[in-house]
Amino acid sequence: MILRFRMLSDENDNFVRDFEVEPMMRLSEFHEFILTSIGYYNCMASFFTADEEWQRIREFTLMDMGNTGYDGEDAPLPMSDTTLAEIIVAGYSRLIYLFDMFAERAFYIELVDPSKPNPALSYPRVSFENAPVPDQYDPDAVDSSSGSIFDE
Repeated sequence: MILRFRMLSDENDNFVRDFEVEPMMRLSEFHEFILTSIGYYNCMASFFTADEEWQRIREFTLMDMGNTGYDGEDAPLPMSDTTLAEIIVAGYSRLIYLFDMFAERAFYIELVDPSKPNPALSYPRVSFENAPVPDQYDPDAVDSSSGSIFDE
C-alpha cells in the first residue's frame, strides 16, 4: 500500500504538494523527505497529530525529549520511533508539520488516498505540486504569481 498525503500552507492558498509514501516510513524520514522535496534547509521541527478542526493532539519531535516536565502520555514521542502506519492505525489522518518553532509556522498534511503501489514508480515521491513553496525564513515573502488551484 502507498499513502498519498496532501500538504497545504495557510500562508499561500495556492501552495499544494502531494506526497506518495510507504506506510512504514518513519516520521523522521518523512521530515527529511519533506525538507528535501521543498528545498528547505535542515531545521528543528515537530509533527503533531490533529483532529478534524486541526487542533494539535500529540507531538512527535526530532530528538527524544523524555518525560521531562510532562505527565506520562502527554510527553512528546521521537519521530524516529513512529511510522506513518502507526499514526493511521491510531485513527489520525491529519498531521501538522511545525517547521518554525519560534514563529509557529506550519504545513497542514492530510491523508487523501491510500492506494496500491505502481511498480513503475519509486517511492517516496512528489506526485503533484502547485505554486512555489513559502519562504523558509520570511513568511511575508509570498509568491502568488502562479494562480490558485481553484481557478481551473
